[in-house]
Amino acid sequence: MSPVTAAEAMVAQLESYGVEHVFGTCGHTNIALLDALGRSRIRFVIARHEQAAAHAADGYARATGRTGVVLLHVGPGMTNAVTGVMTAALDSVPLVAIAGDVPSYYFGRHPHQEINLHADADQSAVYRPFVKRAWQVHRPEDLARYTERAFWTAASGRPGAVLLSVPMDHFSRPVEAGGYPPAVPQRPDLPAELAGQIADLLIDAERPLVYLGGGLRRGLGPAALRALVEHLDIPVVHSLMAKGTLPDDHPLLLGMPGFWGLELTNRHTREADVVLALATRFAETDASSWDRRYTWQFPPGKLIQIDIDPAEIGRSFPVTIGAVADVTRAVQAISTAVHAHHPTPRRRAALRETITGARCTLFADSRGRGASDAFPLRPERILTDLRALLPADAVLVTDVGWNKNGVAQCYELPAEGRFITPGGASTMGFGPAAAVGVQIAEPGRTVVALVGDGGMGAQLPALPMAVEQGAPVIFVVMNNRSHGTISDLQAANFGRSFGCDFTGPDGLPYSPDFAALARACGADGYPVTSAADFGDALRAALDARRPAVIDVPMVNEPVPTPGHWNIKDIYQGIFE
Repeated sequence: MSPVTAAEAMVAQLESYGVEHVFGTCGHTNIALLDALGRSRIRFVIARHEQAAAHAADGYARATGRTGVVLLHVGPGMTNAVTGVMTAALDSVPLVAIAGDVPSYYFGRHPHQEINLHADADQSAVYRPFVKRAWQVHRPEDLARYTERAFWTAASGRPGAVLLSVPMDHFSRPVEAGGYPPAVPQRPDLPAELAGQIADLLIDAERPLVYLGGGLRRGLGPAALRALVEHLDIPVVHSLMAKGTLPDDHPLLLGMPGFWGLELTNRHTREADVVLALATRFAETDASSWDRRYTWQFPPGKLIQIDIDPAEIGRSFPVTIGAVADVTRAVQAISTAVHAHHPTPRRRAALRETITGARCTLFADSRGRGASDAFPLRPERILTDLRALLPADAVLVTDVGWNKNGVAQCYELPAEGRFITPGGASTMGFGPAAAVGVQIAEPGRTVVALVGDGGMGAQLPALPMAVEQGAPVIFVVMNNRSHGTISDLQAANFGRSFGCDFTGPDGLPYSPDFAALARACGADGYPVTSAADFGDALRAALDARRPAVIDVPMVNEPVPTPGHWNIKDIYQGIFE
């Protein structure tokens, strides 16, 4: 085989893995790889800022189910991307970060833009606390093997982010053409005997409950879950990341537990005698800060926990049965065993009526609050108009604050729709750029970035990226001139808000004109000046199929939080 540069060999390897898009920014350490990309069929999505690049690659991976790829530069390029890569990592999104590094023969001499002072040539250390693996390439002939390992590691087991740090000179050095073929991850099954034991526990339980995490969204998993819970009439609660796995109008779906949960939901978590937890880590907000007075009581309840990551089994609560398995295969096996051991369907008509009544009241109350023509708009009015006007299969990509919490709690997501949000890190600034990545992955669908003015201000580079890529994302800015959720929290616990609200030099509330900013970037901009304007602007943006910003003045209202979160105790000096 004739030699090629390592950059050319790497691009050929990426092509062989089916990579169609690479997101990133340029720098002197990675332009050799960019040059090779420019001669390939892979599309490079320039992002103007590394955090935007990482969020866009993350959104693309969530939408497609394939591994996202982000290209970074040494030093500040890598540190700019830390938040985006960490967000993907904590939400179990497969992502490969490729970073140029200083020349290998300058290690220890502190060349331009190297992260140094206390360590030489060790920029990968910045990423090690959250990536699954960080490789620092020492020889160009190792790059192909490390690339194969990176894609394997990102997608296998519990998916996540990985880092390849490559000295810039290695990209230009000759190597033999040809890379390593990708290994296909094989996920473990749940043994039939264990599936039978779990089935018997669920059949014998008086008050069984399924707690659903975000790992069951794709493929045959949702159908297997429905077959299981509908056969035994088992109610279901879900984490933030699992919204949409079962339709919001399903008669057995209770919604989220914990801080955002209804009292009915949390009562079911406390009183359940058997809980089947599927691919979920019992996050603090979903577990009421792990306070058994409010949510989850193990014992006396019995916990069956199934996860692909062995570190999650029993981490928060003691388990009766713990199993490391692919969650889809596990649910299929349990469902098969349940039908075999208990062929007759079980019906709990009163349970279904109670759940349906509570959920209908929740959504009806939200729509009722959203009927107001008051201006600035109430946040529920924004959600009501979105629900009425968006296509059923629209993708809502949220940031953090009212947009995320309100949609998760009281937006009745259509069965064909999709909800994408940053769960593990709850990253402000995720929504705008992630929505661009989702739109690139799903060019035929309507994609809405539902963000606050704080989140939009944190990721302004998403606007020109959407324009450059011809991505018709609709950015809906819920503009309350504040980091509203935190402002409310501070005011409720300390009597006033300070350092959370945006004001101008005159002391009056301030916000950029995001609609004008959109027009300056080449997108469409719609300023909303009345309650009716929002619906008109949304219709126009949907018809135009162009990048657009709708700037919606909104009152600052707290999200309903019927559950418990320990931070309020901490503010009051109550420590546990």
